[in-house]
Amino acid sequence: MIDLTLLREDPERVKRSQTARGVSPETVDAALAADRDRRAAITAFEELRAAQNAHGKRVAQAPKDDKAALVAEAKDLSERVKAAQHAVTAAEEAADAALAKIENIVLDGVPAGGEENFVTLRTHGDVPQFDFEPLDHLALGEKLGAIDMERGTKVSGSRFYFLTGIGARLELALMTLGLDRALAAGFTPMIPPTLVRPEVMRGTGFLGEHADEVYHLDGEDLYLVGTSEVPLAGYHMGEILDFERGPKRYAGWSTCYRREAGSYGKDTRGIIRVHQFNKLEMFVYADPDTAEAEHLRLVDMQEGMLQDLGLAYRVIDVAAGDLGSSAARKYDVEAWVPTQQAYRELTSTSNCTTYQARRLDIRHRPDGGKTQPVATLNGTLATTRWIVALLETHQQADGSVRVPEVLQPYLGGLTVLEPIA
Repeated sequence: MIDLTLLREDPERVKRSQTARGVSPETVDAALAADRDRRAAITAFEELRAAQNAHGKRVAQAPKDDKAALVAEAKDLSERVKAAQHAVTAAEEAADAALAKIENIVLDGVPAGGEENFVTLRTHGDVPQFDFEPLDHLALGEKLGAIDMERGTKVSGSRFYFLTGIGARLELALMTLGLDRALAAGFTPMIPPTLVRPEVMRGTGFLGEHADEVYHLDGEDLYLVGTSEVPLAGYHMGEILDFERGPKRYAGWSTCYRREAGSYGKDTRGIIRVHQFNKLEMFVYADPDTAEAEHLRLVDMQEGMLQDLGLAYRVIDVAAGDLGSSAARKYDVEAWVPTQQAYRELTSTSNCTTYQARRLDIRHRPDGGKTQPVATLNGTLATTRWIVALLETHQQADGSVRVPEVLQPYLGGLTVLEPIA
């Protein structure tokens, strides 16, 4: 949730943020009204309960002849207290529902609008040019014995695949390269659970408008995560953190699952948009005062990976309406995919400020004083989709693919991936 003090004291700022996201500012008025009703219900309940306690003392001290009437009054007070308690519960549920529609406050400078209203901050590298007709990543993957979509569909259905032979090795190489760089940057490696409880999924903001993209196990009331951001955010749930040695940085290696609801007909060929993939996700808990600097640090690590892999890319400042409910600012790094003649997202990194931490009750104690919510940030450092840009960018006329120098040690010294006989 957002800071209730901010909502109460500066609702116009909250309205501007909602409007930039394409959400009606009336949600702010509704949240304020629900918050007032909740506080009024709590006050009424507490006043009645205080009266009940005082009346109980009178009953205990009253003469025998007066007790019958006082006990009757006590019974009436008890019923009124119960009704007031029910009213508090209802008001709290209504307030929670209204506040859930208030998304994180976007940071100054974030472009307003939807998916198409992003701002390009910079580009890097020249888009590859070929003197032959380039193949797409699936055709290359089949030639190399690296990707088997046909058998993936046979075994699991559409949007599933096998990475085979050099394809499996290539993904492991990418992920391990990313992990080595995360370790060098002070991140703690983590292999988190990929099933989480509802309160963790909800706390990170994934049960809002994108809930239909999440797999749910009804019998267990557990959710399959679409990113290790979710379990890593829950790792310190309900804790008070110590930042004396700096932010807490984690690198989570996990399999991820997404239903891709609403994407039918989009990217159905190959491994761009699939239901299962692997990802190395950076996750940071930080003092809110350092969050913006930490955000830029994550982007710098992502760019370093793509540069060393020889990929042309651009960095975009994602528009407010495309942020997702938790992010206050998000930068995407998109690599050029030659056969699509377009940039496609390979990484994103988000500054969620204190939004997730408030929902998950994660705090710190700055200067030894009163506890305050921490900031949380996340960003991808390697994932299965990177294989798409790598194969297409570094392909050669005979269907072979050059291996970027930085990956060669992770592939036993291979310099070229050769088509199989």
